[in-house]
Amino acid sequence: MTFKTTLLAGVALACLATAGSAQTLRWGAARDINSLDPYSYGSTFTISFLNHVYEGLVRYNSNLEIEPALATEWEVLPNNIWRFKLRQGVKFHDGADFTADDVVTSLARVSHADSPLKGNLPAYKSATKVDDYTVDIELVGTYPLLLNDLTNIHMFDAGWLKEHNAEVPTDVAKKVEGYPTFNANGTGPFSVESRVPDSKTILAVNDGWWDTPQHNLKRIEFTPIASEATRVAALLSGEIDFTEKAPVQDLPRLAAAPNVKVMEGNELRTIMFGFNFQDKLHNGEPNLFKDKKMREAVGLAIDLNLIRDKVMRGKSRVTGTMVAPAIPGYDAALDTPPVYDPEKAAAMIKELGAEGYAFEIMCSNDLWVNEEEICNALVSMLTRVGLAPRLNIAPNAVQQVKLTNGEADMFAFGWANEPMLDSYSILLQTFQTKSDNAGVFNWGGWSYPEMDKLIIAASTELDREKRLAMQSAALKIVKDESIMLPFHQQPMAWATSDKVESVVQLSDNKGRHWLTRMAE
Repeated sequence: MTFKTTLLAGVALACLATAGSAQTLRWGAARDINSLDPYSYGSTFTISFLNHVYEGLVRYNSNLEIEPALATEWEVLPNNIWRFKLRQGVKFHDGADFTADDVVTSLARVSHADSPLKGNLPAYKSATKVDDYTVDIELVGTYPLLLNDLTNIHMFDAGWLKEHNAEVPTDVAKKVEGYPTFNANGTGPFSVESRVPDSKTILAVNDGWWDTPQHNLKRIEFTPIASEATRVAALLSGEIDFTEKAPVQDLPRLAAAPNVKVMEGNELRTIMFGFNFQDKLHNGEPNLFKDKKMREAVGLAIDLNLIRDKVMRGKSRVTGTMVAPAIPGYDAALDTPPVYDPEKAAAMIKELGAEGYAFEIMCSNDLWVNEEEICNALVSMLTRVGLAPRLNIAPNAVQQVKLTNGEADMFAFGWANEPMLDSYSILLQTFQTKSDNAGVFNWGGWSYPEMDKLIIAASTELDREKRLAMQSAALKIVKDESIMLPFHQQPMAWATSDKVESVVQLSDNKGRHWLTRMAE
C-alpha cells in the first residue's frame, strides 16, 4: 500500500442518506475510554474522545493546522513568556464562566508531579493571571512546540475542581480515582449525560457551545464492543452507526454491504516492540536483553513482510524507524528494516548461550490493530530460532499497570507522536532517560546520555532544521542500539452505516464528531 506523506488522509463522504434518521450517532468502539479525567493517562484514544467534552486553548482544524480555541490570540514576550488572550463569553456545562483562573488551575493540575500527563507539557514552568481574560505562561527556556503541546491540554473549571476536592490529577495506572474519573464539566460541543464504565457513555449536545456547530447531532451513544465479530455484526445489522476500528480481515465484506461505507488509510502510529533493560526478568532470571547482540538477534528473527502480508492483510506499512514519514524528524536513511535472517539469528542466539531462553512477551488483545495475531506470530518466529517466549496477553486495562511498572520482559508499543505531531514527542516521552517530565513512557528503563543530550538540545533550538537534525541523530541511536524494534505503521479503517452522511477522518485517527453529520 502506498503511504500518504501528507498529514491529511482525507475527508470521506458517505452520502448514503436515508429518510427519517435520528440525530443520534451510535458509536461502537473497540474499547472503552480509561476515565472521564483527561489528565489521568496518556491515552490518545481517551483524550481524543474527551475532546468532545473538554477543550484546549488551541486545537487542530480539519487540515491538522493549529487554530484558536479557548484562546483567541497569543504573543511571545521576553524571558520565555507566552501571553494568551482568552475567548470571552465561554461557559462550562454547569454554567460557570471560563476565565484565566481556570487556565492557571488546569495547567497547575496537568503539570503536577503526580500527573500522568506532565510529559505532554515538558517546557512548562508556571502560569500567571494577568486579568480575567489574559494569562502568561512561562517556560523553562526557549521552546518551539508550545502550541502543539497545548492542543492536548484540556481546560477544567477551577471552581468545580475545588468544590469536588479534585485539584490533584487522578492516575489510571496507579488506580488513583477521584470525582473527575466519573464526572465531567467542560466547555466542549457535548456534555456527559451518563456513563457506565465498560458499558455505555452518552453525550448530549451542548446548545450553549461558543463555536458554530458544523455537526447536526443531538446525542452520541458510545458503546465499547471488544469483540470484532460482534462489532461487525452490529454495523451490518444497523445497531451501530460508526466504528473507529473495522477489522482489516472483514473490510471486503463490509465494503460489499449496501448499507456500510468503509474509510481506509494509514495511521501516523508506529507499532514497535521494546525490551526491559533491568538486571532481571520478571521471573528473576538474568536479563539477556541488556545485551545489544541479543536485541539484534531478535530483530533478525522477525519476518516483517510476512506479518504485513498475512496478519495485516497487506494494509500496514513496514518500517525501519520509529516515526512515520509525515512526522518531522523522520529520516529516510533510517527507514531500512533489518533483513529477515533466521539462520543468522539462531547462530547469534547460540553464540550468546541463549538457546531455550524463557521470557514473556506482553501484549493487549484490544489495543492495536490485530495485536494478538502479531504477538502470536512473534512467539512462533522467536521459538523457531531457539528462544522460548511465552505470550502474556490480556485487555489493555490490565496490561497497562504492569507496563507502567516495568514488569514486561518484551512488550508491544505504539506511538503516533500526537498531539505534538513531531518526533520530539517520542524522543522526550519514550526514549529519554526517565526524570521529571522526561521518559514518562520509558517502560524499559533504558538510559543513553549521548541521546539525552541531543533531545535536551533540540528542546531549546529555535532553528527548525537544526532541531530536526538533532532529533534524527537521536533516532539513529535508537535504531543503532535496537532499543526498540519498529514493525509498521498500522492501517486505520473506519466504517459507517447509511445513517451517517459524513465523517472527517484524518491520519491522526481521532474521531471528531463535532464535524459529523447524520443523514437528514
